[in-house]
Amino acid sequence: MMPIRVLDLDGSLPGQGPVARRLQSGQAVLHDLRSLGPALRLWARRQAYAAFESFWASLPASSRPALTLVGSGDFHHLTASFIASAPGPLTVLHFDNHPDWCWTMPRRHCGSWVNEALALPHVQRVVTIGPCSDDLVRPDRKGANLEALSNGRLELFPWWHGPSETRKAVRSGAGHVAADGLIRWHNLVDQDWGDFLCALMERVPTERIWITIDKDVLPPTEAVTNWDQGGLPLQRLIEAIRRLAANFSVVGADICGEYAPIRHRNPFKLIEARLDQPRSDAEPDLSVNAHTNERLIAAFEAAL
Repeated sequence: MMPIRVLDLDGSLPGQGPVARRLQSGQAVLHDLRSLGPALRLWARRQAYAAFESFWASLPASSRPALTLVGSGDFHHLTASFIASAPGPLTVLHFDNHPDWCWTMPRRHCGSWVNEALALPHVQRVVTIGPCSDDLVRPDRKGANLEALSNGRLELFPWWHGPSETRKAVRSGAGHVAADGLIRWHNLVDQDWGDFLCALMERVPTERIWITIDKDVLPPTEAVTNWDQGGLPLQRLIEAIRRLAANFSVVGADICGEYAPIRHRNPFKLIEARLDQPRSDAEPDLSVNAHTNERLIAAFEAAL
């Protein structure tokens, strides 16, 4: 049975039906990290992140690929540590409404963790699937890692986005054509999903893969998150999990993108969250997340 690690950083996971049932049965193990959560959320200074890495290094090795649940997408930068602990040639399959490819300070930021993954010597490629966000508007002005996009170590496939203007030179790649100061994306909404997956799997350079999912890649009808959301249908995401697991060795996976109320004590984090994250007065229907997590966890259980 696939082991599940539940990192309780923000309180969004332990009481959720599909998670609670697996905790009760013993398939999932709960790790109480609420004391670290505020310092890690959105971004982390060196000392706070070192405390998390010490915790992660202390966990016993699993004999089977594990699924790690981490709560809000504000913690997606922890994925870089998960990947670092999976040595050996690796390709990262990254499903997200945001490319998470900017250069940031502090560097441990949920918007920049892809760069941390690409810096690991055993990671040969990151493939980002599903962005629709404004992060693709003038990416050169937002510190995007266009060098990795140009050299092919990073592939990016938006669900849908118009051409991106850039003053930096960019070479064409699997997910885009670059010319005349524009990056024209090969939008997935216009493609046959099965054909896309076949072409993707032919290009994956390693037998071993890591799958990381931020549920904000899904439309609002299929997830409730702290971020603006994309349009990749849940059923297509599940099909991708199934087919990738059937053709590669999945050494690990993680899911974030829960909804957790913003309670930043750090004023800079509070300002950043208010600028970057949508606000709504409506009470979120969190049963949507429980339903989606049941389907995603079940997909991994069947595949792994």
